[in-house]
Amino acid sequence: MLLSIIIPAYNEEKTIGFVLKRVAEVGLPGQLSREIIVVDDGSTDQTEPIVRRFNEDHTDITVRYIKQAVNQGKGEALRVGIQCAHGNFIIIQDADLEYDPEEYGHLLQPLLAGRADVVYGSRFMGGRPHRVLYFWHTVGNRFLTLLSNMLTDLNLTDMETCFKVFRSEIIKSIDLNEKRFGFEPEVTAKIARIPGIRIYEVGISYYGRTYQEGKKIGWRDGFRAIFCILKYNLLDWKPRSQTDLTMDTPNAMSSSN
Repeated sequence: MLLSIIIPAYNEEKTIGFVLKRVAEVGLPGQLSREIIVVDDGSTDQTEPIVRRFNEDHTDITVRYIKQAVNQGKGEALRVGIQCAHGNFIIIQDADLEYDPEEYGHLLQPLLAGRADVVYGSRFMGGRPHRVLYFWHTVGNRFLTLLSNMLTDLNLTDMETCFKVFRSEIIKSIDLNEKRFGFEPEVTAKIARIPGIRIYEVGISYYGRTYQEGKKIGWRDGFRAIFCILKYNLLDWKPRSQTDLTMDTPNAMSSSN
């Protein structure tokens, strides 16, 4: 079976090389092989040459590189990457190393065991390392998760986490619209409406970075997240048919790196 690792990147010259090395070297459970998809969201720094140099230096691993002509936002980069993915499972990996690729096996376990269709990596559960940073960011994340849970009737602890893994047919069946950081509340609202969906959470570590180190999300994105929670749960509500998706254990497919 194949794992698609989607890495959205915008001006990440300081970290993209390290991320690719970590993602390429991490051990995967079972017989999983990997495909790495970098979606460059209009970077104006050295992100592109670093990715291309990595490809030249690592001929045993192919990194599919997709360059957006102009910056459109993380959500749009993810939508493009999801459309291009070939894997049985799709995992989202940020290019800034706030999330550790070594935890892929931890996230994939409920999926490989046939118990889950979607797995969220929660920064607020478990005993793994968590960098101490901004108090009001934590308050904001918990508030957004609470508001989302009230409308989806889920009991997530970290809706805003970037570390999410999906069965491919699940995420590909969803019509995604948000271009920036509204992806998280939008995808949560839409998967929550899928009949029989099995959502799991696992505790993860979190190596957050400061704005001086390149963090991009801001207070405007918080207000957009509130709007998206209300929009996709109340204003844009479309029930999913029981026949839209079949919730069964995914069939194996053979693939190579």
